[in-house]
Amino acid sequence: MIKQKKVPMRQCVGCREMKAKAELVRVVKPKEGEVSLDFAGKLPGRGAYVCKSAACIEKARKAKALERAFSCPVSAEVYDGLAKKLAEENDGK
Repeated sequence: MIKQKKVPMRQCVGCREMKAKAELVRVVKPKEGEVSLDFAGKLPGRGAYVCKSAACIEKARKAKALERAFSCPVSAEVYDGLAKKLAEENDGK
């Protein structure tokens, strides 16, 4: 019998759906520091996840989902960075 690996699941802060961790982008807030994007998923700190879709990023921005997840203000640059990364990935396909 072949044992299958468990796929880690995370919830998107935009659409609130559970998805595989690999399908999402991690946003991280270290103990001391600014909120930033973590495309490798390895940085230390509190993490929140967003789908790689413009609709989810916009929902998260409007609902201030990242601000609630981290209990601190999140700059527009973080949301803009997410949108830019999404555009780059879509251009590459």
